Amino acid sequence: MHPLVLHSLPPAPIDSSFPPTPKPYSTLSPLPHNSFATTIRELKTAKLHGFAASASPSNPKTKTQKQDDDYHTTLKALNSKGRFPRRSLGQHYMLNGSINEQLVGAADVKEGDVVLEIGPGTGSLTNVLVNVGAAVLAIEKDPYMAALVRERFANTNRVKVLQEDFTRCHIRSHMSLIMEGRSFVESQRAKVVANIPFNISTDVVKQLLPMGDMFSEVVLLLQEEAALRLVDPSLRSSEYRPINIFVNFYSDPEYKFKVPRTNFFPQPKATVVAFRLKQALDYPRVSSTKSFFSMVNSAFNGKRKMLRKTLQHICPPTEIEAALSEVGFQTTSRPEELALEDFVKLHNLISKP
Repeated sequence: MHPLVLHSLPPAPIDSSFPPTPKPYSTLSPLPHNSFATTIRELKTAKLHGFAASASPSNPKTKTQKQDDDYHTTLKALNSKGRFPRRSLGQHYMLNGSINEQLVGAADVKEGDVVLEIGPGTGSLTNVLVNVGAAVLAIEKDPYMAALVRERFANTNRVKVLQEDFTRCHIRSHMSLIMEGRSFVESQRAKVVANIPFNISTDVVKQLLPMGDMFSEVVLLLQEEAALRLVDPSLRSSEYRPINIFVNFYSDPEYKFKVPRTNFFPQPKATVVAFRLKQALDYPRVSSTKSFFSMVNSAFNGKRKMLRKTLQHICPPTEIEAALSEVGFQTTSRPEELALEDFVKLHNLISKP
């Protein structure tokens, strides 16, 4: 099979009046039956169709050329059909291609990598991933956008689009099928790179971080508030929650960079965060992860309650007090005072075999 050649195309002019003032969500009218086909034709006319099919039989070693996106024209084509970001799906459209390049760079994606993308939207990040030589599994809940991305990358076998709800998707089975069909060294793992819908950020983190056997990196563009909550809360803060223990148990999180809100439509405050996933041998030593997280969740059930109260269903308060003293804390300590390693020590002292 001959490689595809991607022709460089000049960017379409940017309409300085874009983005237009969005209609209220409640007033959006249904899409015409043929609106998807019309949008695709407009994208092609605007020279945005991601992969121009052009094989070169005389030169089978011809390399793929980079194909740039014209984000404003893409979104104008969508908006002309009443396609505005849907609040119910946590959607936001990227307007700056360099941000997607930085996102891919933060994950150090290289040619031959397999990447999971969640919520590809118009396919702008997908395009950057393919340009660096990655194979992409893109999961999109919105059937319209899934069809748009599938059509856009119809002429390459490096993109597979699934129209599914990520929170109900069997990621492991889908990824296994893709990775089995490619040549991997035994230690090589896939990566996750995504500008995710903000309303599922916690669900994404909970589902992906325990999959260190399959993924090495999870790099996400998150709403700034969620990033602060997940990655950098201070002890003794009201933002300190069980999810922080979970994140640090399964990964080493790191802030990468902030993204100015002017790069989006609508305009949220956003941050790129990388989670370097641990493998099972690197997890903190606990007798049972299920028992450990059950204890952590119980510890935080009562706001500002002492651990000897919230954990008394596990063992008598006197044993909890003795364990806290052995770990180096006051017998009146509360959950927000303990870091991950402290919870691990406490669990191993009070959990029953």
